Amino acid sequence: MENLTPKKIVEELDKFIIGQEGAKKAVAIALRNRFRRQLLPKELRDEVLPKNILMIGPTGVGKTEIARRLARLVNAPFVKVEASKFTEVGYVGRDVESIVRDLTEVSMNMVKQEHSQRVQEKAKQMAEERVLDILLPQPRYTRDTDEAEERTRYQETREKLRKQLREGVLNERYIEIDIKEKVIPFGVISNVAMEEIEINLKEMLGSFLPEKVKRKKVKVLEALTIFTQEEANKLIDMEKVTKEAIERVEQTGIVFIDEIDKIASRGGSYGPDVSREGVQRDLLPIVEGSTVTTKYGPVKTDHILFIAAGAFHISKPSDLIPELQGRFPIRVELSSLGKEEFIKILTEPDNALIKQYIALLNTEGVELEFTKDGIAEIAEISQLVNEKTENIGARRLHTVMEKLLEDISFNAAELTGKKILIDAKFVREKLNEIIKSEDLSRYIL
Repeated sequence: MENLTPKKIVEELDKFIIGQEGAKKAVAIALRNRFRRQLLPKELRDEVLPKNILMIGPTGVGKTEIARRLARLVNAPFVKVEASKFTEVGYVGRDVESIVRDLTEVSMNMVKQEHSQRVQEKAKQMAEERVLDILLPQPRYTRDTDEAEERTRYQETREKLRKQLREGVLNERYIEIDIKEKVIPFGVISNVAMEEIEINLKEMLGSFLPEKVKRKKVKVLEALTIFTQEEANKLIDMEKVTKEAIERVEQTGIVFIDEIDKIASRGGSYGPDVSREGVQRDLLPIVEGSTVTTKYGPVKTDHILFIAAGAFHISKPSDLIPELQGRFPIRVELSSLGKEEFIKILTEPDNALIKQYIALLNTEGVELEFTKDGIAEIAEISQLVNEKTENIGARRLHTVMEKLLEDISFNAAELTGKKILIDAKFVREKLNEIIKSEDLSRYIL
């Protein structure tokens, strides 16, 4: 984090997101301020609150991607929620505190995975020994046998098996293993909705539930995987994992609240407006800073970074309740994307769409070559369809590319070894009929 200066953060975001310099700059400063805060004396550190960000702009211009990439950059717990999901038909729906519980779950999985990686080598060794014990059980020595000789013979055979195991010779061989499962005492729940409750109960009660041992026949390779996971879990200090996960949520967690404009009240006082304002008031304590009870313990939200976003076509940021507005002091407007941005999106980022399709088709031996005029035609058509129908920003490129390469993707097995040129002529032939008809382009692209 020390080396991640605001300029460096923007450079990293530039690898995946085209344009939107203002938004990138704002999130880069917010992220750097987190690092600066950690260097302050404790009494002052607790007083420095995160500067939450409100992104204003149409769909498909990179709002979510900026927030997601930012979290990946610093390995921070990240969740995306849609504000509109917390209100339905005039009543408050999902509990907003679930945002923090979901964030804590993400953090737990991240930290547990990291701790698991650290003990992976030792866990693999222990798993190997368990498989060898099944393949070659310890012999029983009698008075008539030469115990020392038997031990030597046993060890030699075991080492031969170990060599075969490591070389993968025994991967397809079946062995019987015991698998421990948590059991809910009051019986099996068959209903689909109840199955979810059963899973949640198992997670919540964890070690308090009795275990049932189930005998299962599996391949050696699968047994190694199961045993490695079991041994890793035994080696991990879950108390330490939980403490670290909660700390990571509290100090580096990022929450992206999309569609915040959908809960902006537009001056009415009945029906859905009441519900919208209710959701805003429910969100307020979490954004302001409160303590949320999770199954892993209490989590403070004071220093979680909240990034809210919305198109604000009908409503405007000032339609949010004043208290919530005040909690998002940084406002950035993201611009709509046109042909030039689309060309860059198709070609420049590390995960550019054209690079993805070339790689995907290459797995079947089909070589795609996109010419400059072909890429420009794809960008122009995407812009045109956005203007004629609904402007969904860069997401339009996905639908246009999918339709353009549909036949090639379908017939890839028969096209192995061929090189296909995607130029402007090819693009027009494939898509012009759809573009001419507004109805067709509305439903197909």
